Amino acid sequence: MQPFFDRWPLLVAALWWGGLSALSFVAVPMAFGVIGNPALAGPYAAKLFQVQAWASVVMALCLIMWGRLQRLKSAEVTARWVLLPWLLLAALAALLQEHGVAERILTARTSGGDLRFWHTLGSALVLLQWLCALRVLWWFARRTETPAV
Repeated sequence: MQPFFDRWPLLVAALWWGGLSALSFVAVPMAFGVIGNPALAGPYAAKLFQVQAWASVVMALCLIMWGRLQRLKSAEVTARWVLLPWLLLAALAALLQEHGVAERILTARTSGGDLRFWHTLGSALVLLQWLCALRVLWWFARRTETPAV
């Protein structure tokens, strides 16, 4: 059972990055392609991005708590954990996307807002989350021991 507890952060990071990839690069573009009408596909895509944003926050916080527990168990309590800035940046980008940008994208047409600007900013925040999740996954997937043959 110990190997699972040692490797579950890798699984969380893989699911996080994979989920971001699947929603951002497959599900949302397909929704616009299949539905055809941006006015109908937009709210659907917004719901997918909402789920994605909250998943990013939850997974980043889980990995932050795991890192904190690892540091408490370690003799090197003062060591700086390299993933903390990436996890915090991903969570911040997700919260900003959810609470600062998503509503403006949905209401830009009716309120006279700049849809292109808000959509570009939202896309940049999603890309930032994806890059942070990739960095975290890359770190957890690194080889620390020689595999047994």
